[in-house]
Amino acid sequence: MLNEFENLYWPEAVMGIDEAGRGPLCGPLTVAGCVLPAGYENELINDSKKLSEKKRESLYQTIINDCLFYKVIFIGPRIIDEMNILEATRYAMSDIANSYKAHILTDAVKLKDINHHPIIKGDAKSISIAAASILAKVSRDRYMYYLDQKYPEYELSKHKGYPTKRHLELLEKNGVKDFYRYSYKPVSNLLK
Repeated sequence: MLNEFENLYWPEAVMGIDEAGRGPLCGPLTVAGCVLPAGYENELINDSKKLSEKKRESLYQTIINDCLFYKVIFIGPRIIDEMNILEATRYAMSDIANSYKAHILTDAVKLKDINHHPIIKGDAKSISIAAASILAKVSRDRYMYYLDQKYPEYELSKHKGYPTKRHLELLEKNGVKDFYRYSYKPVSNLLK
């Protein structure tokens, strides 16, 4: 994992911020920020989408043990419905950015009134953003497993709420629960 963007600012603090769960029909949007020590290297840390679940779980604890600061925020479905997913993402990222004095790197998301560097495909180019992506993804997946135990009829552990063919079939069969995002088209169509 490259530290190219971190090297612009180290030894000062650098915070990477990323999210998980913008596309699913249900469950929270999860946003995480992470500040790693200056000069930090870990060749295993990468964009969470490129890692197996087992590797993400293992790296989650390593990142928490090694980092100087981290914060994870869950944004629930009603707030997503009210704000829209992009504004909910910005809201959570801004909250995290204001929690710790650091140079801010985001995965392509532009924030208002915050000095930051939005990087396209940042989770593949910045170790800080990649670490944040792992914290966000693992935190969200754990929550989806919790929902799966409460509502096994939706098979959430298999698709994590993404609009797969099977998930859409189960949604139609079992109906819309309050952990769904009512503003997302497949859900809003069923509510009509």
